Amino acid sequence: MLRIGLTGGIGAGKSTVAKELAALGAVIVDGDKIAREVVEPGTPGLAALVEAFGDGILAEDGSLDRPALAAIAFSDDESREKLNAITHPLVRARGQELIDAADPDAVIVQDTPLLVEIKVAPMFHLVIIVWVDEEERVRRLVGSRGMDEADARARIAAQATDEQRRAVADVWLENTGTEEETRAAVRALWAERIAPFAANVAAHRPADGAPRLDDPAYAERLVGRLWVTLGADATSVTADGAAATVKLADGVAVEAVADRLADAGFAPVGAGLFEGSDPGRAVTVRVEA
Repeated sequence: MLRIGLTGGIGAGKSTVAKELAALGAVIVDGDKIAREVVEPGTPGLAALVEAFGDGILAEDGSLDRPALAAIAFSDDESREKLNAITHPLVRARGQELIDAADPDAVIVQDTPLLVEIKVAPMFHLVIIVWVDEEERVRRLVGSRGMDEADARARIAAQATDEQRRAVADVWLENTGTEEETRAAVRALWAERIAPFAANVAAHRPADGAPRLDDPAYAERLVGRLWVTLGADATSVTADGAAATVKLADGVAVEAVADRLADAGFAPVGAGLFEGSDPGRAVTVRVEA
């Protein structure tokens, strides 16, 4: 199973990218859709929101009045954190249910608006950031969604910065052209990187001829992914660029973690040596017992 994190600022156009990935065969786990499901009338999620923010967030029919909630929840950091503490665990639990129900060899795309903010990037084989500049996002939110400009800017300001997104991005997808140009870019990404990456992970094999990229932020991403993969079985994980060294805990053999590493995209190629299955980036991991 290949897991991809898809994110970008509000108004960046993630839905266009997600639709094209779905058409290509990916299983989409839509964070926004799930976020709506977990606060429908009669759910524990909606009850918790009412308890936290009051009856004023309800519409006349008892459903959630989203603009009313947004006016409160995005007014200050404390309110936003309170909202996130209620909804995020519910969204994660429902998303995991959908992932567990998917085919073992599926490409899972988790469309997660706050992927950067909640620091879950290391959970994914790849993170795709969909980007357009802030002024264009404001224009889209006001023109297409009918959002008040001040509200649009407040929503954008409450999310991660472009610099924070770049730090976790394996793929930086600029959605500045036509819709068809964006869809074509997604199709190329699928053919050249995602599909072969998924096949390599399923076969536990390294990518052939992957390029070495100049990406200063990658070392931290690589370390994070290895910690998520190995947990307490590792005592040390360090990286210099795309070359990592892992020291295992006492009593843990390299063979005991080999399949986990291969499932995470690091295929065994020799004694204690693993190479990345991603055709878009050469990676080397040395594991020491």
